[in-house]
Amino acid sequence: MIPEELQLIIDTAEESMKEAIDFCKKEFSHIRAGKASPTLLNGIKVNYYGAQTPLNQLATVSAPEARLLVVQPFDKSTMEDIEKAIMSSGLGLNPNNDGSIIRIPLPMLSEDRRKELVKHAKDVAEKARISIRNSRRDANDEVKKTVQEESLPEDSRFESEDAVQAITDKYIGQIDSLLETKESDIMTV
Repeated sequence: MIPEELQLIIDTAEESMKEAIDFCKKEFSHIRAGKASPTLLNGIKVNYYGAQTPLNQLATVSAPEARLLVVQPFDKSTMEDIEKAIMSSGLGLNPNNDGSIIRIPLPMLSEDRRKELVKHAKDVAEKARISIRNSRRDANDEVKKTVQEESLPEDSRFESEDAVQAITDKYIGQIDSLLETKESDIMTV
């Protein structure tokens, strides 16, 4: 049985690891796969009256076709700002503004571009794995310190470290699974 003070350390580490999973999912949603997805534009901020405002607060984004995104601003006066923000987002998109809506055709991905996107996805996954491993290291250090300071039995330290490792393995496995799915999405023509 793991003492309460050590269980608290384990729970804190797990929360930190969950944040790494959330980070990975969020970053993966910005990496373009073969078909259009409104989440592709989620990270875009538009200069709206001097404030950086998320695009989804200024317009609705939809994907009526597999290779087309449509942005419909709530306020027509923001169209040029939205168009500039999309063009400068680094996503390689060319929006077409017709005065009432912005159409964004998504070009077919070349083999080289797909490989670049997979490489980027792998980098994101590795950052998440590193974050998880750092959480494990911090938790194990904290467990050792607590066992020493509280004069707890050594067995509880080993039990706690095993629990932290099991949680680490679980979340690393989730990252690997997310990466595999994203890689498959990107490489599917």
